[in-house]
Amino acid sequence: MSGHGSKLGRKMEAALVALLSTRNLEEASKLVGVSTRTLLRWQKLPEFERALRESRLTAFRQSIAKLQQGSVPAATTLLKIMIDPSAPVAVRARCAFHVLVLTQKAIEIDEVEARVAELERAAEASKGDS
Repeated sequence: MSGHGSKLGRKMEAALVALLSTRNLEEASKLVGVSTRTLLRWQKLPEFERALRESRLTAFRQSIAKLQQGSVPAATTLLKIMIDPSAPVAVRARCAFHVLVLTQKAIEIDEVEARVAELERAAEASKGDS
């Protein structure tokens, strides 16, 4: 976990890993070899808190990247079930509903991105006019 901008000790580095990989504070403290009270105290330290937040964010981003890898097969599965005449009508209808909802969300995101890009262009143009 090195590289998050602070010099945490070896035990604190181990605590970061333990907090991300165990179910609760007690398990993390046992794994690191410190008391739960010590772990709670460390979590109040700004540098430890920052490092933990950064570590959690990194782990979350890795999880999202993994899920994104499955989005194409997931979409394919959803569409196959939606058009499969042997699938129950309720299941096909639910798949169709999800396809419509996800399509709507994608369109809304595209619209917002286009608006933001236009606002950014306008802001840049107004800066140049000043």
